[in-house]
Amino acid sequence: MKRLPRLDATLAAALLSVLLANPAAAETPEEKGLAIAQEADRRDEGYEDSAATMQMILRNRQGEEATREIRSRALEVADDGDKSLIIFDEPKDVEGTALLTWSHKVEDDDRWLYLPALKRVKRIAGNNKSGPFMGSEFAFEDLGSQEVEKYTYQYLRDEACGDQTCFVVERYPVDKNSGYTRQVMWIDQTEYRAQKIEFYDRKKSLLKTLEFKDYAQYLDQYWRPARMDMVNHQTGKSTTLLFRDYRFRNGYSDRDFDQASLKTAR
Repeated sequence: MKRLPRLDATLAAALLSVLLANPAAAETPEEKGLAIAQEADRRDEGYEDSAATMQMILRNRQGEEATREIRSRALEVADDGDKSLIIFDEPKDVEGTALLTWSHKVEDDDRWLYLPALKRVKRIAGNNKSGPFMGSEFAFEDLGSQEVEKYTYQYLRDEACGDQTCFVVERYPVDKNSGYTRQVMWIDQTEYRAQKIEFYDRKKSLLKTLEFKDYAQYLDQYWRPARMDMVNHQTGKSTTLLFRDYRFRNGYSDRDFDQASLKTAR
């Protein structure tokens, strides 16, 4: 039997060095996709709480616009998903409307909507998470914290995204009531920030694309976008969120994110 030539010792040592220096090369696409998501999540830990002011711009198929002024708050929760509160200030017909979300790592998120015209708090059912929020192209499930455990993952490829290189990762919602079958994410390789997400509906057709723009860094660690654009490819509608006045570590507590806070949020 003809023997294969022995591997040169120098070459063998070089190959071993490469493998040891790059253990990710042995990862499966599923393992690498999960590792990327976990690293992105790790880099955002420890912010404690935050607040921002937003302008929401709604556009119909004809390009006509309606504008709303909003405030948002978020509270980091140890060993669970974050809590968030969104409050509408303008125009007059939506003033005082507020959405409270308690995100969870595995269980369904809890959501309550306060409608000032009715003076009551309405719980949003878990099977209604794919519904549009206040006429925008953002669904309820888009607005909670995106916990790693809510999805399974698969790394697809590296790809140029603007002047950066991105990981392209596919993620699949674990919750059967999600409005999406899958999402494709572009995450930059320098800071692990989401640059773009494509959302595919229950028929596996492309439904929406969300782009994140004009990132700035806060507290020398936390990156936040100044603009988010959500385009619905099936209806021709779009929603833009413009963020300003980010503030961190405001001293919020759980009491600022309970159901009573919905009626008193100002």
